[in-house]
Amino acid sequence: MNSQQAPVTLRRLFFFFIPLGLSALLINLSHVIVNGTLARADNPELILAGYATAMSLLSVTEKPSVLFRETCSALVRDRLSFAATRQVAFIVFGGALAFGAVIAHTPAGHWVFGTAYGAEPEVADAAVNVYHALMFLSVFSGIRCLYQGVIIYKMRTRWLTIGMVIRLSSMFLMSQYMLHIGVTSSQQGAIIFVFGMVIEAAVSWFEGTKLARELPREADECEIRRPRQVLRFYSPLLMSSLIVVWVPPVMNALLGHTDHGTLAIASFAVAGSFMNMFLGFFSYFHQISLQFYRTHPELVRKFVLLMAFIPASLISIMACTPLGPWILVHVIGVEDRLLESSVHALRAFIPYALIFPWLDSLNGIILSEGQTKLMFGSQTSNAMLTLVLIVTLTLALPEWTGALGALAQSGGIMAELALLAWLYRRSKRHIRLGAHLRSTGKGAGV
Repeated sequence: MNSQQAPVTLRRLFFFFIPLGLSALLINLSHVIVNGTLARADNPELILAGYATAMSLLSVTEKPSVLFRETCSALVRDRLSFAATRQVAFIVFGGALAFGAVIAHTPAGHWVFGTAYGAEPEVADAAVNVYHALMFLSVFSGIRCLYQGVIIYKMRTRWLTIGMVIRLSSMFLMSQYMLHIGVTSSQQGAIIFVFGMVIEAAVSWFEGTKLARELPREADECEIRRPRQVLRFYSPLLMSSLIVVWVPPVMNALLGHTDHGTLAIASFAVAGSFMNMFLGFFSYFHQISLQFYRTHPELVRKFVLLMAFIPASLISIMACTPLGPWILVHVIGVEDRLLESSVHALRAFIPYALIFPWLDSLNGIILSEGQTKLMFGSQTSNAMLTLVLIVTLTLALPEWTGALGALAQSGGIMAELALLAWLYRRSKRHIRLGAHLRSTGKGAGV
């Protein structure tokens, strides 16, 4: 394996991880830039609610595309395997574009946002308007992730940081232009976001294409030759994503029916983007496990133990000291009751930040062993419990606004980790039992 051509040390894990972490941090900072720009509008609650509602539906089309980062880094070892993965990827990208076009240019969009989501008419109109730009984002996001998979496998992770720096710079310049002409609609946030994604996709394509050409035509250790083989790995991930991606839209729909629906959606979006900004640096534990766990498990465990408690500590500082509100006011531009509601939601995200590193590391181990079917079960449990919690909480405590969504997501991720750990241990026991039966001859003829 490429990742094992040089001696693996803790220092090497850090040098592999840090560029990934920086790129993820910048990704979430890009969301903060957009929300910060929209928060400076004359009617920030409406503008942010329209953008957040559209973005929650975007995950339905973007998530299947994003999965090609892990799929590519796990499966691609030569040019034949890359061609098979790319063929599957562009079919998925086409489907995502078609879905986005239906939302943006048919009455289905108004029905989804206005009826299914329960958004107020002004918010629903704003969300449909946002989707005129967002419908293209899944394609460029997918191209970015496909080629980033090759970049990660070849250990050129610094290119993810380079791409994000260029993307963030372009988004900042575009946001300044929007502030100069005046922020009057939610669609301006989508334009900023799509513009940055196009830039990052171009950088990833440039470097990833060069690295793909350097791969051997047919590696002996690689068994991936046809799209059907890619689908065996990708399909369970896709099936679970098709369940999980509907959770944010449903959550926003239920939040929209609380005592202060627009405030609940807006504060949940602000707190979520703020939390992800700090959690983002630590969102690539799965790549450490995927690339190194099978050959250096003890080293990976040591790395995770050193890093896993940092995200929750940072979120706790932001949520429970004056530093967090100060940043929300002076950096993001949140004020008044939106500020108070966002801080409460951020506190409810602390359990989420505590659990996430352990779950992400276990996901990486499972990806490295190709047992993606286990992730389907665990992510389904996450989605189910999250929905049960958000329904229960909105009925019991409708005045809690955005904190309801954060509490529901925290409970969901706890359920996912617990079930995934149990499924993985059971799978390992079955594998060991099968190996024992084969070695003793008792499994013969079965």
